[in-house]
Amino acid sequence: MVKEEVRILGIDDGPFTRRDKKVIVVGVVFRGGEFIDGLLRTYVDRDGLDATEKLSEMINSSRHKQQLKIIMLDGITLGGFNIVDVKKLYSETRIPVIVINRKVPDLKSIKFALEKNFDDFEKRWRMILNAGRIKELKFEKFSIYYQNVGLEDEDAEEIIMISVKHAQIPEPLRVAHLIATGIIKGESEGHA
Repeated sequence: MVKEEVRILGIDDGPFTRRDKKVIVVGVVFRGGEFIDGLLRTYVDRDGLDATEKLSEMINSSRHKQQLKIIMLDGITLGGFNIVDVKKLYSETRIPVIVINRKVPDLKSIKFALEKNFDDFEKRWRMILNAGRIKELKFEKFSIYYQNVGLEDEDAEEIIMISVKHAQIPEPLRVAHLIATGIIKGESEGHA
């Protein structure tokens, strides 16, 4: 049984251009889907390989870490193709990870893009496969697709259901997206 006010760290990156070398990443500490308890920030290299390390450092050095029960990611990549190794993130933080997707990722297209654009595509592809099987959680009018490391599917689904309040995505991710966009563009825009 998951508590309604389970502490979730929702993580999303901000908008960026091809000229940007660094991309802002915002973490929002949320109590379930109800309200914010804190805010974290780091930067990752656009299309780099430092996302896992940067997130681990951000989380492990935070005063909020002891409260956190879940790390929730909006997809497995930050700053373009800077892939988060979710098993390594879990290992380094000891906090279970849930990766959220609004639609089933097109793994065939992702693999093709990696092969075409990166010399180290095999390493990046292994990190994607390392995230595990993609599962579907059906709501009345939509579905959310997720992967989880460090907790059972039933608990992951309960946490997702607790945190989906005002949109077709968990509140911690929706708010992280709005904040990251607002910081970069001067105001939030679009749908999280």
